[in-house]
Amino acid sequence: MTQKQIDESVEYLKKRGFETPEIGIVLGTGLGQLIDSIEDPIEAHYNHIPYFPLATVEFHTGKLIYGTIEGKKAVVMQGRFHLYEGYDFLDITYPIRVMHQLGIKKLFVSNAAGAINLDFKKGDIMLIEDHINLQGGSPLAFKNVAEFGDRFVDMSEPYDPEMRKKVETIAARENISLKKGVYASVVGPQLETKAEYRMLKIMGADAVGMSTVPEVIVANHLRLPIVAVSVLTDECDPNNLEPVDVQEILKIAGQTEPKMIKLFKELIKEL
Repeated sequence: MTQKQIDESVEYLKKRGFETPEIGIVLGTGLGQLIDSIEDPIEAHYNHIPYFPLATVEFHTGKLIYGTIEGKKAVVMQGRFHLYEGYDFLDITYPIRVMHQLGIKKLFVSNAAGAINLDFKKGDIMLIEDHINLQGGSPLAFKNVAEFGDRFVDMSEPYDPEMRKKVETIAARENISLKKGVYASVVGPQLETKAEYRMLKIMGADAVGMSTVPEVIVANHLRLPIVAVSVLTDECDPNNLEPVDVQEILKIAGQTEPKMIKLFKELIKEL
């Protein structure tokens, strides 16, 4: 990855009309309805943007959408990239660097995750307070990283405390049940075994998924304040483990998403 490549991607998007967005949003698996809230949308498909990776998961559509949400300019990633698709960490996080150079000042991230904490139920929303990186690598472990920022990035508070507090206030006001916890990010694409769920619980994870952490690390590298939520789509009780149905996960994500959209839109209003 070079600065010249990022410049070319940004140049292409600016020519398409992507002008100084304030907010970047990454939508997780099964979480695409937010785009219906975008006014005057302009789309750029990933396969047209120079140096962008391509989305390979069938339920990830693969485009950047620019427009207005609650009076603010935003750029939304519909379809993200995962390690399990064969991408490397630089591919996965490239769009974050591009959105940052376009001008975003805040980053919102969503994902679909499994509930490890058995007090959490499918259909709940969890505000991510911290994470455990179990993906076996880092998006900052490349030779010329120092050209883009500090090599050794502090991760003592990876999720912006101010935005987290606002989300909690909004959830209470809007009567949305909001859990808080630790997100563990694994490689996938296979789901976890009973023994792995037990291990994650012992480690202190409240939810598990296959994304988000690389983007969060890069956002911190760019000193970009970030807020992230998990839509909990299944319950990972190792003592009563049911086989997972991906269609069911997508269905739960779709049913729960309106609450997540409400949180994000209200937060945008208040920023």
